[in-house]
Amino acid sequence: MSTLIKKNDEFSFRETLPAGSMRGFIWELVRPYRKWLLVIFCCMLLETLSTMAAPWPLKFVLDSVVGHHPLPNWLAWLNDTHFGAKTVGLAAAAAASLVIIVTIGAIAGYIDNYFTESVGQYVANDLRLRTYNHFQRLSLRFFDTHKLGNLVSIITTDVTTIQNFASSTLLNMLVSAMTILGMIGVMFWLNWDFASIAVAVAPVLLFLVSRFKRSIKEATREVRTHQSDIVSVLEQGLGSMRAVKAFGRQDVEVNRLREASEQTVASSLKARKVKSLLSPIIAVTSAICTAFVLWRGASLVLAGAITIGALTVFLYYLARFFKPVQNLGKITTSIAQVSVALERVHAILDADAIIPQKPDGKDPGKVKGEIVFEHVDFTYDKDEPVLQDINFSVQHGQKIGICGPTGSGKSTLLSLIPRFYDPSNGKVLIDGVDITDYDLKKLRDQIGFVLQDTVLFAGTIAENIAYGRVDATPEEIMAAAKLANAHEFIARMPHGYDSPVGDRGFTLSGGQRQRIGIARALVRDSPILILDEPTAALDTESEKLVVEALERLMTGRTVITITHRLSTIRNADKILVIKGGTVAEQGTHDELVALGGVYSGFYTIQSGLSGDKTIRPQHLIAINQ
Repeated sequence: MSTLIKKNDEFSFRETLPAGSMRGFIWELVRPYRKWLLVIFCCMLLETLSTMAAPWPLKFVLDSVVGHHPLPNWLAWLNDTHFGAKTVGLAAAAAASLVIIVTIGAIAGYIDNYFTESVGQYVANDLRLRTYNHFQRLSLRFFDTHKLGNLVSIITTDVTTIQNFASSTLLNMLVSAMTILGMIGVMFWLNWDFASIAVAVAPVLLFLVSRFKRSIKEATREVRTHQSDIVSVLEQGLGSMRAVKAFGRQDVEVNRLREASEQTVASSLKARKVKSLLSPIIAVTSAICTAFVLWRGASLVLAGAITIGALTVFLYYLARFFKPVQNLGKITTSIAQVSVALERVHAILDADAIIPQKPDGKDPGKVKGEIVFEHVDFTYDKDEPVLQDINFSVQHGQKIGICGPTGSGKSTLLSLIPRFYDPSNGKVLIDGVDITDYDLKKLRDQIGFVLQDTVLFAGTIAENIAYGRVDATPEEIMAAAKLANAHEFIARMPHGYDSPVGDRGFTLSGGQRQRIGIARALVRDSPILILDEPTAALDTESEKLVVEALERLMTGRTVITITHRLSTIRNADKILVIKGGTVAEQGTHDELVALGGVYSGFYTIQSGLSGDKTIRPQHLIAINQ
């Protein structure tokens, strides 16, 4: 299982997945492509056989021509002189055999490379979609405690690492393993004491690799963490470029990137130091073994114990045997990288911060919009409660206003209705049914949102209006835009409703984005409407247009509005005052003013501010107390 570790006020996953489970996870990824894997395996066998057969034509030429040894019985036909001469016939046959062997190996190599690359691409695609789909199912609590850059790095860099391993390194490892096993068998057949030398050295090299593997893996994990930090810095800096330029903090952002980048360089050099030590050690050990076999083999050839062709084949095999062993440093690095990548991806897929759903979740249909909070508590951290014993009810069609100091839990309270979070205790009911009994997606289909800052996505104006209901017709989109007071400015744009909105909609004003957000809610036509500071950042003219649009949107719906501007909720059927995570007061505007409590204090201050254009610090302090 994955465990959450808190570090520097950020939660991160440290994987403790056992090796057996990791292998199971890998098999789960490649299992849909097992038919392709069978084709790859057969081609690898041919490739291995061609590699093993490659030196044998040369052996027969050397033994027969140089050493004057008789050919094996199954090659006796080459003694026929219709080739012109025995040596010419043998050379021609050897040359033709070599071409055939290499061609077969090349074709097999092409096929297994093609299918292996295909498997790697599809596995990466499946894993990328699976991870992103899992992100969509996670609670907002998960995203509140994880850096966006780290999550982006996992779904891009780590998935690409897994893809590269599956499409290249894994193939090389399997071919090398099969070749080594085949060559060991032939070497023992040729000369068992020579083969014993090679086999005896292999455990020593494997021991060296195992000693370095843990260090390489830890260094790789550290590199990947710092690479994620780079993505986080870039994502935050580029996404906040207006604020960076407005406050003249370009140097600060560059320094943040420099610090993260230098940490990555230091970690990479540390990892390289460990990896650089391994390859020379393996190379020297392999060279010593090969030199001994060459010296001993020459003595045996001179003594007539073995043929020069047999020694050539043995040395060829020995070189092939040690070549993958010499590359163990690189292979170990690749294994360490893919292990870290698999751990990070698996940690996301294993994250249980998911809003639970019942398999038989009810379809709420078109709800009336009656909402009840019964003894609701909520906490992000067990030691810091955010909401405590919240009790209130909203009737169908009522307009409810919620106000209170900053940080009192207003937005968190509304986030419980669409189940962005679940209460720690108590329950929320819609139309008398606990919302946990509803199908989650169908529940959220019944709720519309207009937030303080409407989020626009890459695409056209029409696509953004229809974001909450993709089957909306052009007529419905235009009708919603007209009701939202958005049609006029949309019609003036170069391509009308087909005009692109630009990155995050920054080419539009705040009022224009809000009116598109209202049109989006109108198209969705949900019976419950949540408004979170919908006019907080608008100027007077934009606010007037937005308020007119909101009044049309709210007709016939259950509406809950969070605001600091009490004028926005003055005519609400009921106003809740949240303070310290509890409902401090509730009633109509007139009732709360007459009560002389928290709301009355807010109203008095804001009434004073509306008559006095000078906003003094003590006013702001009083509002937020």
